[in-house]
Amino acid sequence: MPTRTLALPGGTRVPVVAARWHHAYGVVTRGRVQLELRDGTPGPVLGRDAGFWLRGTGVRALRNPGRRTATVRILTPHLDARRNDMISSTDTAVTVGRPRGFRRLAVTGLVATLGAMVVTTLASALARAAGVDFEIPDGGGETIPLGGFAVVTGFFSLVGVVIATVLLRFSARPARRFAWTAVALTALSTVPPFLAGAAVTTVVALVGLHLVAAAVMIPALTRSLRASSPRGA
Repeated sequence: MPTRTLALPGGTRVPVVAARWHHAYGVVTRGRVQLELRDGTPGPVLGRDAGFWLRGTGVRALRNPGRRTATVRILTPHLDARRNDMISSTDTAVTVGRPRGFRRLAVTGLVATLGAMVVTTLASALARAAGVDFEIPDGGGETIPLGGFAVVTGFFSLVGVVIATVLLRFSARPARRFAWTAVALTALSTVPPFLAGAAVTTVVALVGLHLVAAAVMIPALTRSLRASSPRGA
């Protein structure tokens, strides 16, 4: 099977010629390559080892969104000349070998969010039964209601799902970057309880609830991102 290598220096845009791609299969061997759709809007960003073939609809160019040179190895089967001559310039399309997994990520994120809400609500109820009052002096001396834990957990869990979706769309290593980002944000989220002037038991319980929610969300979303990336990264 004939092969050729397409090099795309940083920021380069290479138009897709239908006759050269109709029966070709491409594999990103270095860097990242973004597909430009027919209307000019940016398409998926493919990382190293991602495979794709273009046939039948809407990709008009390949772009290198990075600074370093990206390379694509193009494999083309032997075809007879007559068949090649019949290839039309309108027969350009894309089927991407890298599964994007947005639907799977959305379902996983929703289930994990509901699970985190249930777990944190139950944990806060157990803590209250054990004597933790969850009173916040700096908040006017009000006590955090059980429903408040569910609402806050659900909100920030959905923020995590949005972050995961953005990384899946634009990052070549979404799982790894999400894990580091989520751990860093979780660490930051444990700071406010220490600044609220609450009792030690309340501070410890609030920090624990943050960690419980993170323990549900981070592994679930990381696994879903890893399953959706070509290198499992």
